[in-house]
Amino acid sequence: MHQPLQFGHPDDDTSASVPIPPLDPSIKPLNIDLKRDTALTVTWSDGRVSVYPIAYLRRNSPSADAKQLREQIAANPLTVLPANAVSDTPITAESAELVGHYALRIRFSDGHDTGLYTWALLRDLDSDQKTTAAADAGANPAPDPDPDPAKPTE
Repeated sequence: MHQPLQFGHPDDDTSASVPIPPLDPSIKPLNIDLKRDTALTVTWSDGRVSVYPIAYLRRNSPSADAKQLREQIAANPLTVLPANAVSDTPITAESAELVGHYALRIRFSDGHDTGLYTWALLRDLDSDQKTTAAADAGANPAPDPDPDPAKPTE
C-alpha cells in the first residue's frame, strides 16, 4: 500500500495537514460552471450539486503558500497577513482550466493560480456536504441527561 511521504522528525506532531478522504472513483464532475464574480458550481455524477463561492475557494487554496499561511494563522491568530492577502476589491476568478482528468486550476484576480483543486478536495470543501452532516447530527439530539420527573415521557 502507498505510504505518504513524511517530513521532519518522527516524534514531531506539528503537522497541520489533514488528509483528504478518498473519493469514490466513479464520482466525477458532469458539469462545471464558473461564474467569475460569484461561484463555481459542480454537478457530480452521483447527483450532488456543489456551489463554492470564489472567495471561499481562494481562502482554501491547496497551494503550499496558502496552506502555510492557514497553518500560521491557526497557530497564531495575530499573524500579520501578507500585503497581497488584503484587498479592497472582491476576489474573482479570471479563468479555470482542467488539469488532466482529476483537477481544476483556477486563476484568481489577485494573480494566484498555483493550487490544484482535485475532485476529492472539491468534495471535501463542499459546504453543502458539511452542512448536511451537521443537520443530520442535530436531527438526533442526545437524550436529556437529567430529565424532569414531573414531565410526562413520550
